[in-house]
Amino acid sequence: FDPGQPVPDQDRASRLMCEDQMTTQTTRDAIVIMARRWIDTPYHHQASLCGVGADCLGLIRGVWRELYGSDAEAPPAYSRDWAEASGRETMLEAAARHLMAVPVSSADAADVVVFRLRPGVVAKHAAILTGPQTMIHAMEGAAVAEVALTNWWQRRIAAAFRFPGVH
Repeated sequence: FDPGQPVPDQDRASRLMCEDQMTTQTTRDAIVIMARRWIDTPYHHQASLCGVGADCLGLIRGVWRELYGSDAEAPPAYSRDWAEASGRETMLEAAARHLMAVPVSSADAADVVVFRLRPGVVAKHAAILTGPQTMIHAMEGAAVAEVALTNWWQRRIAAAFRFPGVH
């Protein structure tokens, strides 16, 4: 679809693909499986529809919905440069309201990591860890992907969080 257009309604096939094998378990393995179902979902700013479109926050929101049944909160509309415009740690504040903070050194598969893309700027990117050296995220210009948690990414982690009730 055209990224300049609104996200279309999620069609039946993509909805079934993403909900197939949906589980209410809150184990690390279950969360990683949920996140992996989002792989190849096209990037679309402010979207959160598995198989249709998502940005990094949309991926986290989508996994949350699979775990708990609804969004934790509706995010306000945000521009691509929202962090630079506001200067507030909006993403970290929202994560702290709904997720459990964990030391970055203790972050593990199924945990959410939030990044500062440049030193001294507001944290505005998020991913779900799938292992000690891998993560799933959505970046503008690319589909949701599982990628290496390289040193470049590791140096930019601002905080780590765990979904509530994870075993």
